[in-house]
Amino acid sequence: MTRPPLAPFPDSIAELGTTGDAGALAHYSDPAYYTKTYGARRHDVERYVRLARESGGPVLEYGIGNGRVAIPVAQAGIEVEGVDLSRAMLDDLGARLEKLPPHVRDRVRFHHADMRSFRTERRFPLVLVPFNGILHLYERADQEAFLARVREHLAPGGRLVFDFSLPAPSDLARDPERWFGAPRIRHPTTGALVRYDERFEYDPIRQLLLVTTRFTPETGPAWTVPLTHRQLFPREVEALLHYNGFSDVSLTADFGDGPADSFTDSVVVSCSVAAPLKPAGG
Repeated sequence: MTRPPLAPFPDSIAELGTTGDAGALAHYSDPAYYTKTYGARRHDVERYVRLARESGGPVLEYGIGNGRVAIPVAQAGIEVEGVDLSRAMLDDLGARLEKLPPHVRDRVRFHHADMRSFRTERRFPLVLVPFNGILHLYERADQEAFLARVREHLAPGGRLVFDFSLPAPSDLARDPERWFGAPRIRHPTTGALVRYDERFEYDPIRQLLLVTTRFTPETGPAWTVPLTHRQLFPREVEALLHYNGFSDVSLTADFGDGPADSFTDSVVVSCSVAAPLKPAGG
Protein backbone atom coordinates (compact mmCIF):
# COMPACT_ATOMS: atom_id res chain seq x y z
CA MET A 1 0.00 0.00 0.00
CA THR A 2 1.40 3.41 -0.93
CA ARG A 3 0.47 6.77 0.42
CA PRO A 4 -1.71 8.84 -1.95
CA PRO A 5 -0.13 12.03 -3.31
CA LEU A 6 -0.45 14.99 -0.99
CA ALA A 7 -0.72 18.65 -1.84
CA PRO A 8 2.55 20.41 -1.04
CA PHE A 9 2.56 21.89 2.45
CA PRO A 10 4.18 25.21 3.33
CA ASP A 11 7.74 24.68 4.48
CA SER A 12 8.17 27.98 6.31
CA ILE A 13 6.48 29.27 9.43
CA ALA A 14 5.93 32.59 7.65
CA GLU A 15 3.28 30.81 5.56
CA LEU A 16 1.49 29.32 8.57
CA GLY A 17 -0.20 30.50 11.74
CA THR A 18 -3.88 30.83 10.80
CA THR A 19 -6.31 28.74 12.80
CA GLY A 20 -7.56 25.95 10.54
CA ASP A 21 -4.65 26.02 8.09
CA ALA A 22 -2.29 23.15 7.21
CA GLY A 23 -0.27 23.63 10.40
CA ALA A 24 -3.42 23.04 12.43
CA LEU A 25 -4.98 20.22 10.38
CA ALA A 26 -2.30 18.21 8.57
CA HIS A 27 -1.15 16.37 11.70
CA TYR A 28 -4.70 15.05 12.11
CA SER A 29 -5.34 14.03 8.50
CA ASP A 30 -4.13 10.46 9.09
CA PRO A 31 -6.05 8.94 12.05
CA ALA A 32 -4.19 5.62 11.82
CA TYR A 33 -0.83 7.35 12.29
CA TYR A 34 -2.23 9.53 15.07
CA THR A 35 -3.55 6.47 16.90
CA LYS A 36 -0.26 4.60 16.55
CA THR A 37 1.72 7.59 17.78
CA TYR A 38 -0.44 8.53 20.78
CA GLY A 39 -2.35 5.35 21.58
CA ALA A 40 -0.18 4.60 24.61
CA ARG A 41 -0.70 8.08 26.07
CA ARG A 42 -2.99 7.29 29.01
CA HIS A 43 -2.06 9.57 31.91
CA ASP A 44 -4.13 12.47 30.57
CA VAL A 45 -7.05 10.20 29.70
CA GLU A 46 -7.20 8.89 33.26
CA ARG A 47 -7.25 12.43 34.66
CA TYR A 48 -9.99 13.60 32.31
CA VAL A 49 -12.13 10.51 32.97
CA ARG A 50 -11.85 11.19 36.70
CA LEU A 51 -12.89 14.82 36.23
CA ALA A 52 -15.81 13.75 34.04
CA ARG A 53 -17.03 11.33 36.69
CA GLU A 54 -16.74 13.98 39.39
CA SER A 55 -18.70 16.47 37.27
CA GLY A 56 -21.55 14.02 36.69
CA GLY A 57 -21.69 15.11 33.04
CA PRO A 58 -22.50 15.93 30.41
CA VAL A 59 -19.05 16.97 29.18
CA LEU A 60 -18.23 19.26 26.27
CA GLU A 61 -14.90 18.36 24.64
CA TYR A 62 -13.19 20.67 22.17
CA GLY A 63 -10.79 18.76 19.92
CA ILE A 64 -12.61 15.46 20.34
CA GLY A 65 -10.61 13.97 17.44
CA ASN A 66 -11.16 10.24 17.02
CA GLY A 67 -12.23 9.77 20.63
CA ARG A 68 -9.00 9.08 22.49
CA VAL A 69 -10.48 10.83 25.55
CA ALA A 70 -14.19 10.85 24.72
CA ILE A 71 -14.64 7.11 24.32
CA PRO A 72 -13.16 6.27 27.76
CA VAL A 73 -15.33 9.02 29.26
CA ALA A 74 -18.40 7.48 27.63
CA GLN A 75 -17.34 4.03 28.80
CA ALA A 76 -17.25 5.47 32.32
CA GLY A 77 -20.95 6.29 32.00
CA ILE A 78 -20.69 10.02 31.17
CA GLU A 79 -22.30 11.70 28.17
CA VAL A 80 -19.89 13.60 25.89
CA GLU A 81 -20.56 16.21 23.22
CA GLY A 82 -17.54 16.98 21.06
CA VAL A 83 -16.30 19.51 18.52
CA ASP A 84 -13.47 19.14 16.02
CA LEU A 85 -12.28 20.80 12.82
CA SER A 86 -10.71 17.63 11.37
CA ARG A 87 -13.18 15.74 9.22
CA ALA A 88 -10.76 12.79 8.93
CA MET A 89 -10.60 12.37 12.71
CA LEU A 90 -14.36 12.65 13.10
CA ASP A 91 -14.93 10.06 10.37
CA ASP A 92 -12.62 7.72 12.27
CA LEU A 93 -14.49 8.48 15.51
CA GLY A 94 -17.75 7.53 13.83
CA ALA A 95 -16.25 4.24 12.66
CA ARG A 96 -14.93 3.50 16.15
CA LEU A 97 -18.27 4.22 17.76
CA GLU A 98 -20.01 1.78 15.42
CA LYS A 99 -17.93 -1.00 16.98
CA LEU A 100 -18.96 -0.14 20.55
CA PRO A 101 -22.04 -1.27 22.49
CA PRO A 102 -25.10 0.96 21.90
CA HIS A 103 -25.16 2.18 25.51
CA VAL A 104 -21.62 3.59 25.04
CA ARG A 105 -22.11 4.81 21.47
CA ASP A 106 -25.26 6.71 22.40
CA ARG A 107 -23.39 8.75 24.99
CA VAL A 108 -21.19 10.43 22.33
CA ARG A 109 -22.32 13.22 20.02
CA PHE A 110 -19.95 15.20 17.82
CA HIS A 111 -19.90 18.17 15.48
CA HIS A 112 -17.64 19.20 12.62
CA ALA A 113 -17.20 22.80 13.70
CA ASP A 114 -14.82 25.59 14.66
CA MET A 115 -14.18 25.89 18.40
CA ARG A 116 -14.26 29.69 18.09
CA SER A 117 -17.82 29.80 16.76
CA PHE A 118 -19.60 26.55 17.74
CA ARG A 119 -22.74 27.14 19.80
CA THR A 120 -25.21 24.83 21.47
CA GLU A 121 -28.13 25.48 23.81
CA ARG A 122 -26.81 22.90 26.29
CA ARG A 123 -24.84 23.85 29.39
CA PHE A 124 -22.09 21.68 30.80
CA PRO A 125 -20.54 21.31 34.25
CA LEU A 126 -17.22 20.47 32.58
CA VAL A 127 -15.60 21.73 29.37
CA LEU A 128 -12.38 20.01 28.27
CA VAL A 129 -9.66 20.87 25.76
CA PRO A 130 -7.20 17.96 25.92
CA PHE A 131 -3.71 17.48 24.50
CA ASN A 132 -2.63 20.94 23.35
CA GLY A 133 -5.87 21.73 21.54
CA ILE A 134 -5.65 25.26 22.92
CA LEU A 135 -2.33 25.71 21.07
CA HIS A 136 -4.15 25.80 17.73
CA LEU A 137 -5.61 29.19 18.65
CA TYR A 138 -2.80 31.32 17.26
CA GLU A 139 -3.97 34.90 17.77
CA ARG A 140 -5.44 36.67 20.81
CA ALA A 141 -8.67 37.22 18.86
CA ASP A 142 -8.95 33.45 18.31
CA GLN A 143 -8.38 32.74 22.00
CA GLU A 144 -10.89 35.35 23.12
CA ALA A 145 -13.57 34.14 20.70
CA PHE A 146 -13.11 30.61 22.02
CA LEU A 147 -13.26 31.69 25.67
CA ALA A 148 -16.45 33.61 24.96
CA ARG A 149 -18.03 30.39 23.66
CA VAL A 150 -16.84 28.52 26.76
CA ARG A 151 -18.49 31.08 29.04
CA GLU A 152 -21.76 30.54 27.17
CA HIS A 153 -21.54 26.77 27.50
CA LEU A 154 -20.51 26.38 31.14
CA ALA A 155 -23.25 25.60 33.64
CA PRO A 156 -23.22 27.64 36.87
CA GLY A 157 -20.28 26.45 38.94
CA GLY A 158 -18.83 24.56 35.97
CA ARG A 159 -15.15 24.39 35.10
CA LEU A 160 -12.98 24.69 32.02
CA VAL A 161 -9.98 22.35 32.06
CA PHE A 162 -7.28 22.20 29.42
CA ASP A 163 -3.62 21.28 29.11
CA PHE A 164 -0.68 22.61 27.15
CA SER A 165 2.96 21.67 26.78
CA LEU A 166 5.27 24.04 28.58
CA PRO A 167 7.56 25.73 26.01
CA ALA A 168 10.93 23.98 25.90
CA PRO A 169 13.80 26.46 25.35
CA SER A 170 15.85 23.74 23.65
CA ASP A 171 13.15 23.31 20.98
CA LEU A 172 12.67 27.03 20.47
CA ALA A 173 16.42 27.52 19.95
CA ARG A 174 17.01 24.72 17.44
CA ASP A 175 18.54 25.44 14.06
CA PRO A 176 15.60 25.54 11.59
CA GLU A 177 17.88 24.25 8.84
CA ARG A 178 18.74 21.06 10.72
CA TRP A 179 16.77 17.82 10.64
CA PHE A 180 16.73 15.61 13.73
CA GLY A 181 16.46 11.91 12.94
CA ALA A 182 14.67 9.11 14.76
CA PRO A 183 14.48 5.31 14.38
CA ARG A 184 12.47 3.88 11.51
CA ILE A 185 8.86 2.88 12.01
CA ARG A 186 6.38 0.83 10.03
CA HIS A 187 3.84 3.38 8.91
CA PRO A 188 0.33 2.20 9.81
CA THR A 189 -1.25 3.73 6.69
CA THR A 190 1.26 2.70 4.02
CA GLY A 191 2.49 -0.49 5.69
CA ALA A 192 6.03 0.43 4.65
CA LEU A 193 9.11 0.99 6.77
CA VAL A 194 9.84 4.70 6.87
CA ARG A 195 12.54 6.83 8.38
CA TYR A 196 11.37 10.06 9.88
CA ASP A 197 13.07 13.30 10.80
CA GLU A 198 11.89 16.48 12.44
CA ARG A 199 12.91 20.08 12.18
CA PHE A 200 11.90 22.97 14.42
CA GLU A 201 11.32 26.60 13.46
CA TYR A 202 10.27 29.23 16.00
CA ASP A 203 8.84 32.68 15.41
CA PRO A 204 9.51 34.60 18.67
CA ILE A 205 7.23 37.51 17.79
CA ARG A 206 4.13 35.45 17.05
CA GLN A 207 5.24 32.77 19.56
CA LEU A 208 4.63 30.04 17.00
CA LEU A 209 6.60 26.80 16.83
CA LEU A 210 6.51 24.82 13.58
CA VAL A 211 7.50 21.16 13.81
CA THR A 212 7.85 19.60 10.37
CA THR A 213 7.97 15.81 10.21
CA ARG A 214 9.51 14.21 7.11
CA PHE A 215 8.68 10.61 6.25
CA THR A 216 11.13 8.83 3.93
CA PRO A 217 10.17 5.32 2.76
CA GLU A 218 12.73 2.85 1.47
CA THR A 219 11.25 3.29 -1.99
CA GLY A 220 9.21 6.17 -3.36
CA PRO A 221 9.11 9.87 -2.56
CA ALA A 222 9.29 11.37 0.91
CA TRP A 223 6.51 13.53 2.31
CA THR A 224 6.31 16.11 5.08
CA VAL A 225 3.62 17.02 7.61
CA PRO A 226 3.62 20.39 9.45
CA LEU A 227 2.37 20.96 12.99
CA THR A 228 2.10 24.53 14.30
CA HIS A 229 1.65 25.25 18.00
CA ARG A 230 1.20 28.65 19.61
CA GLN A 231 3.62 28.69 22.53
CA LEU A 232 1.89 29.69 25.76
CA PHE A 233 3.55 30.66 29.01
CA PRO A 234 1.81 30.12 32.37
CA ARG A 235 1.55 33.76 33.45
CA GLU A 236 0.30 34.68 29.98
CA VAL A 237 -2.44 32.07 30.34
CA GLU A 238 -3.43 33.38 33.77
CA ALA A 239 -3.74 36.92 32.39
CA LEU A 240 -5.67 35.75 29.33
CA LEU A 241 -8.19 33.93 31.51
CA HIS A 242 -8.49 36.82 33.98
CA TYR A 243 -9.22 39.42 31.31
CA ASN A 244 -11.76 37.13 29.64
CA GLY A 245 -13.94 36.58 32.67
CA PHE A 246 -12.45 33.54 34.41
CA SER A 247 -11.26 33.10 37.98
CA ASP A 248 -10.19 30.44 40.48
CA VAL A 249 -7.35 29.47 38.13
CA SER A 250 -5.15 26.56 39.15
CA LEU A 251 -2.09 25.21 37.31
CA THR A 252 -0.98 21.67 38.08
CA ALA A 253 1.82 19.52 36.68
CA ASP A 254 1.57 16.58 34.30
CA PHE A 255 -1.97 15.45 35.17
CA GLY A 256 -1.22 15.02 38.84
CA ASP A 257 -2.25 17.19 41.75
CA GLY A 258 1.10 18.88 42.36
CA PRO A 259 1.81 22.48 41.39
CA ALA A 260 3.52 23.21 38.08
CA ASP A 261 7.25 23.88 38.39
CA SER A 262 10.39 24.11 36.24
CA PHE A 263 10.37 20.33 35.67
CA THR A 264 6.81 20.27 34.32
CA ASP A 265 6.13 18.98 30.82
CA SER A 266 2.39 19.60 30.50
CA VAL A 267 0.53 22.25 32.50
CA VAL A 268 -3.08 21.45 33.35
CA VAL A 269 -5.26 24.53 33.81
CA SER A 270 -8.58 24.51 35.65
CA CYS A 271 -10.79 27.59 36.04
CA SER A 272 -14.37 28.78 36.34
CA VAL A 273 -16.36 31.76 35.17
CA ALA A 274 -15.79 34.73 37.44
CA ALA A 275 -18.73 35.93 39.48
CA PRO A 276 -20.08 39.30 38.32
CA LEU A 277 -18.96 42.27 40.37
CA LYS A 278 -21.50 43.56 42.87
CA PRO A 279 -22.35 47.24 42.54
CA ALA A 280 -20.66 49.44 45.11
CA GLY A 281 -22.70 50.80 47.99
CA GLY A 282 -25.47 48.23 47.65
